Amino acid sequence: MIITRWQAPIVPTKQQVHMILESEGLEPFDEVCAAHTKIQDKRHPFAEVRVVIEGEMIFNISGNQFALRPGDRLEIPANTKHSYAAHGPNGCISVCAKTI
Repeated sequence: MIITRWQAPIVPTKQQVHMILESEGLEPFDEVCAAHTKIQDKRHPFAEVRVVIEGEMIFNISGNQFALRPGDRLEIPANTKHSYAAHGPNGCISVCAKTI
């Protein structure tokens, strides 16, 4: 797992994140989670890249819990057990992509 925290004062837009991921050869898609949405433990045979656009997400990866905020990027290796939840009253929007 690799977490890259956004350090700049201006957070990238959804369109900018799409362009960044596309420049890496990925096919990004948006994921909208309503407030208090919880996704239970799951695994998949591909690596996942996720960048938070709005709101906050709480992740649990192999027992490690952490928050992602706008601009933060997470890379989850293939076959890694993980779960997450939208945190806060307004839900969360993130851009995701899978790698092979």
